[in-house]
Amino acid sequence: MRDFVMLMAEIVNDIHDILTDLFGLHMTDKELHFWIIGIVGMATFFVVYFFFKLIEKMKWSVAIYSFIYTLTGMIVLVFAIELQQAITNRGNMEFADAVEGLRGFLVLFIIYALLALAIYTIKIFISKKK
Repeated sequence: MRDFVMLMAEIVNDIHDILTDLFGLHMTDKELHFWIIGIVGMATFFVVYFFFKLIEKMKWSVAIYSFIYTLTGMIVLVFAIELQQAITNRGNMEFADAVEGLRGFLVLFIIYALLALAIYTIKIFISKKK
């Protein structure tokens, strides 16, 4: 995990160097954050918007939106926990820990989904009998 964070930091530093060297853009740290996060945020928005429009056309229930939103939050949470461990030196910052945490959410969600599907199927079966 520490290697991943260092790689991401190196990529950001390289982008800063390219913008400075290639285009002569001398930006402060805050200006760089403004533009990079703004551009990444808007690109992410358009991808998510397109994806949700596809889901909307398929007439899926609100459960899929809830799952996607929750999964996104869980991804942020597990990486925040791993970063906190690295900063405070309490625990080991490991990518495998983040993956295992997300796996726990996915396994429990699958169990929930199967139970919900079983209950839904039983309700349909009972209503057809009447």
